[in-house]
Amino acid sequence: MNFVRYIPHLRATLALGLPLVGSHLARMAIHVADTVMMGWYGVTELAALVIAVSFFNILFFLGMGFGIGVMGLIATAIARGDEVEVRRSARMALWLSVIYAVLVLPAMWYSGPILLAVGQKPDVAQLAQDYLRIEGVGLIAVLCQLTLNSYLAAMERTQVVLWIALAGLPVVIFLNWVLIFGNMGMPEMGVRGAAIAAVVVQYVGLLAIAAYAAWLPVARKYRLFQRFWRPDRAEMRAVFLLGLPIGLTMVAEGGLFVGSNVMMGWIGTRELAAHGIALQLASLTFMLHLGMSNAATVRVGQAKGRGDALGMRDAGITVTVVSAVIAVLAVAAFELFPRQLVGLYLDATHAETPAIIEIAAALLFYAGLFQLTDAMQVIGLGLLRGVQDTRVPMVIAAVSYWLVGIPVAYGLAFIAGIGPAGLWLGLVAGLTCAAVLLMRRFWRGLARGDWTRAVPTV
Repeated sequence: MNFVRYIPHLRATLALGLPLVGSHLARMAIHVADTVMMGWYGVTELAALVIAVSFFNILFFLGMGFGIGVMGLIATAIARGDEVEVRRSARMALWLSVIYAVLVLPAMWYSGPILLAVGQKPDVAQLAQDYLRIEGVGLIAVLCQLTLNSYLAAMERTQVVLWIALAGLPVVIFLNWVLIFGNMGMPEMGVRGAAIAAVVVQYVGLLAIAAYAAWLPVARKYRLFQRFWRPDRAEMRAVFLLGLPIGLTMVAEGGLFVGSNVMMGWIGTRELAAHGIALQLASLTFMLHLGMSNAATVRVGQAKGRGDALGMRDAGITVTVVSAVIAVLAVAAFELFPRQLVGLYLDATHAETPAIIEIAAALLFYAGLFQLTDAMQVIGLGLLRGVQDTRVPMVIAAVSYWLVGIPVAYGLAFIAGIGPAGLWLGLVAGLTCAAVLLMRRFWRGLARGDWTRAVPTV
């Protein structure tokens, strides 16, 4: 194999992907800050935050398909020189993001009864609802930011996305310190304070990235915000049909983890808090792979726009190898330093801290097991989105996560009596199934020439 020919692909992938990785990590760091500071505040509040964020994320995942879907669409249109298609698809993705966020707001307002119905403890459900009633209004900002991120990433302008996300981190930490704990003369607000801090940072970030997208010289020719109020029904339908399967795919994957959160809540509050910490550590490494997946979508989408099958192949191999190396490093960290990593989240003086550290450290062993398969499934999705293939991946995700992952998790945890470890083995099973099937679909389709056709096989 001629490794030299992959060097330009590696450079382009890292130049595009590293800022995206950084921006994902910065946004994830905001959630980590929330979790760490809530862990210092109280165990019940931490459990409520874990459940509330899971509830929010399910609705976020369903709506994010529109913003993610246009990334490959815009990259392909740019490679073809189709300025009108770039504007139409990005604009209607923003429309759909706002419409969706407004429609699901009542679900967050009345989330308490829903959480009680799925077996959460009353005090945890009430605190989670308090958080969601405030954070719910932030969904518009989050989804619109995601769409603008995709718009800029397709033009390979990702650095500003990183800087905006990084700027939000110290702000949310400061606001959490003030609002959660009641410092600087403010009332002590607990989970409600964390929600207010999140919403403030989300809307400031949206305004910053929108201003940049409007100012960016290379993007001015697309006139994204000119006559923004004018609907484009044909393009809205196209983006909807492309994005909805992506959203459902994200829900299927997110549902696997949310389902594990709910089932862990059945075991106990202490176990749920430990599970939330271990899962967030695993999510941090997932952000690395997600950034590479976004880069794969753009790189493959560009090659598709040129009709370049060899470019798709080389881009796919490059991003897969990079993500595999990241996975190996993550496994080493989880297996070598589990207690040190978990200890960062908790107040060492709290009576329940030693027990939570032991549970969470044990779970990190299983987090190490699914690092490679988690990486390969999200890279597979990114490659397929680059060729605008979304429907079959949706079915693969549903089967892998809900017909394999959830039943295995429940069976091992409750029927076999393994407990928390059984839930995590179910995660391993679901992610492994998805990784194999998604990667197989992309590479077989590439070998058959499916992805260089005008309309991808779905």
